[in-house]
This record gives sequence, C-alpha cells and structure tokens, in this order.
Amino acid sequence: MHLSRLLAFLCVFSAFISGSSPVSAEPAQIETIRLGHSTVALNGPWRFKTGDDLRWSLPNFDDSTWDTVDLTPAPGAHDGDVGLPGYVSGWSKRGHAGYTGYAWYRLKVTIDSDKDAQLALAGPTLVDSTYQLYVDGKLLGGPGVFTGKAPAVYSVRPSVFPLPAASSAGARTYLIALRVWMDPVDAGEDNGGIHIAPTIGYANGIDLLHQVQWLETFKGYVVDAFEPAAFVLLAMMVLGLMASRTDDSYRWLGAALLFLALLRINQVTFSWTHVQSLRCYDIATAVILKPLALAAWTMAWRDWFRLGKPWLRYAVSVLTVVYLVFALIGRPWFAPEATHGIKMAANIVVEGVRLIYAALYLWLIGLGVMRPGKPSAYLAAFAAILVGIGLFATELNALGLPGIWFPYGTGVARGQYAYALFIVVLFALILMRLVELARTRRA
Repeated sequence: MHLSRLLAFLCVFSAFISGSSPVSAEPAQIETIRLGHSTVALNGPWRFKTGDDLRWSLPNFDDSTWDTVDLTPAPGAHDGDVGLPGYVSGWSKRGHAGYTGYAWYRLKVTIDSDKDAQLALAGPTLVDSTYQLYVDGKLLGGPGVFTGKAPAVYSVRPSVFPLPAASSAGARTYLIALRVWMDPVDAGEDNGGIHIAPTIGYANGIDLLHQVQWLETFKGYVVDAFEPAAFVLLAMMVLGLMASRTDDSYRWLGAALLFLALLRINQVTFSWTHVQSLRCYDIATAVILKPLALAAWTMAWRDWFRLGKPWLRYAVSVLTVVYLVFALIGRPWFAPEATHGIKMAANIVVEGVRLIYAALYLWLIGLGVMRPGKPSAYLAAFAAILVGIGLFATELNALGLPGIWFPYGTGVARGQYAYALFIVVLFALILMRLVELARTRRA
C-alpha cells in the first residue's frame, strides 16, 4: 500500500471513530459540500416523515412540511451492542414512540467536486430494520427485499453505492432519499430508523471507509464465532465419554453444547451474511433454540451431578412445550391480528416459564454441591453458574447487572465472558472424568 493510501486510510478511520462531520447542523434545504481528500457524514438535518409513498423519492417533491431530523452524534457516541461509532437515537425518542412500519428520510446535497470524479455513498451501517436508497428518484439498492406487503428484513451490513459523476467541474445537487422499514420485532424505546448516518465522498475514500466499517462489524461478532466452535469441540469430547460405555449418561450434555453452539452462531450468520432473514433468525432464536437450550442444560446438570430425579424429565418436557407454544404466540409477526392483551399474556407466560427454569437450575446446582461426593462437584457447580449467566441473561438484566462492556471500543457481553471461562472449566471437568475412567479400568 502506498504511503498516501495508508495516510488516507488512517484519516478515514479516525473520522469514522470520532463520528465527526463537516456538514452543518443548521437547518437548511440544501447542504453544500466541498470534497477534499476525506469523506463527509451526511448528518443533515434530514427531512423525515412516517408512512410510505414512492413519489417521496423524486427530486421535485415538496417536503417543506416534513419534520427535520439531525443525525449528528454526540462525541464518542456508539451503539450499545458492538460499539459502532456515530450512533444516534431512533425515531422512538424523536416523537414517534411505539411506531413501526415505513418512514422516509430526504436530504439535498450539493457536491463541489472535480470533473468526472468518481463519487460514492456508504450506506448507513445501523438501521431499524432495513432500507432502500434512492438518488434523484432512482433506486440504487439496499439490504431488504421490498416486494411483499411487509419487506423481508436482512442484516444491515456496510454497503457502497456509486453515484453519477459530474459532467463538468463545479457543483452538482443530489436528492438522497432513504425508504426505511422498521419491523415490529425491532420495536424498542430507543429504536426506529437510521442510527448511523450515510457518508459521501470520492470512491477511493469511501472504499477505505467501507473496509473500516467491515472491520468494526467483524470485531463485534468474532467472539460469537469462536465460542460455538469451542462448544462443538467439547461436544466431541463428550462423545468420547459416551463411547466409553460408563454408567453415566452424557447425551444431554452433548445435546446442550450443540444447542448452545447453534444459538450463538445464529447471531453471527445473521449479522455477517444474508443467509437468513430477520424472521428466520427470530424463529430459530426466540421460539426454538432458547427453550431447547434451557431444557437440555437442566437435564445435563441433573445427569452430571448424578441426581436421579426421574420426574424432572416430565417436568422439563411440559415446560419446554409451554415455552415453545407461548413464545410463538407472543412474537409480533405471528397472528398479527391478535390483540395486544393476548401477546402480553403469552410473553408473561414465557417469563414465568423462564423463572421456573431458573429456580430448577439453581436447585440442581445446590443439590450437586451438597451431595456427598468428590471435590470436583464444586468445579461443576461453578461451570453451571457460568453457563447460566448466558442462559438467563434477560433475568440478570432485570436485576440491574451490567450486560455489556466496551474494551478497546468493541462491545463484549457479560455472557461472552462467562462462556469463555465456562469452556475452560468444562474442558477440565471432562478431562478429569476421562482420567477417572482410565484409572478405574486399569484397576
């Protein structure tokens, strides 16, 4: 890489991290930008309106009566998940609380650039839930599929959209319009619409910014990719215990590790790829994998501590079916014509089932520690607590415990720390069981 390109990359990275922008925050119909060797965040103010009409993408449409939205972030602002810089609150905190559906953002910008300069726009990297980008009334693309009554939502990833070049040196005005759809699944008190503004600039600068944005996206979920791989390796070790034909049952432990691996990797595949839509992700996570993981881990620790309790199998089966059914009923996309009261009642049932699971989980750990046996029971109890920190993250959040930290600007969740330590502890426990088995056979 040439020195000049390296300096440009560092300049773009610094601007991206700080969230700074030379765009004026004063209300105006048209923003005038003189492009140098950097990129400019289009913080606005934008014209904003809820609803949907494709005529709103046209340059000559009169949006003077629309609301204005300033997307200028506070110094050092970032999202509360992976640490993406330049974050601002969504429309739920801008006078549209509880609203889900379509909305539009419009901004006219005048670009003063060189003749035949290759311009590009980096799309917003954080939007609830998806968007389409229009420039001068022409659709340039976006991550969602807007063919049905409700768009199919896929993860919003870093994207670059080439812009028409100016035919002569001087100023050129673009009308940039973003058609946004917020899915009911993403409803929240700080959610709605664009959280990180798009950026405009020369194509080479935007390409460098695109690399930085992907680096931030990769860093945010890389732990979620490594931990499932470790869970699968531990499940393979459990297969070794099962092959030894001992009197202990480890089938539930192997299943629990695989369910947990699927639950964690599901976040990565949704965020890094377009393999699955938001609907598929929500079904797999909230309706299927969470109840199955809770059931499997409850049974796994019962068997690990050798507690017997045959009735627990039937209790867990009933709880799992109830969890699956009411989690499905409570999802916003299932039977949307159902009343709010029905949805709320279903979610209350799910919360109740989770609390019963939490009580059973702690009870099993207590019995495992109090049961006369080997000192390794304390280590196993510690492992159970660690995995429980991840399984019952919602309940711990309700207690007010911090859920995420940002070392070096990257979000790392409480559960990720717990799972990392759990992997080490469970590895040691499985090795101890294998050594114990070998000694028994040798004797």
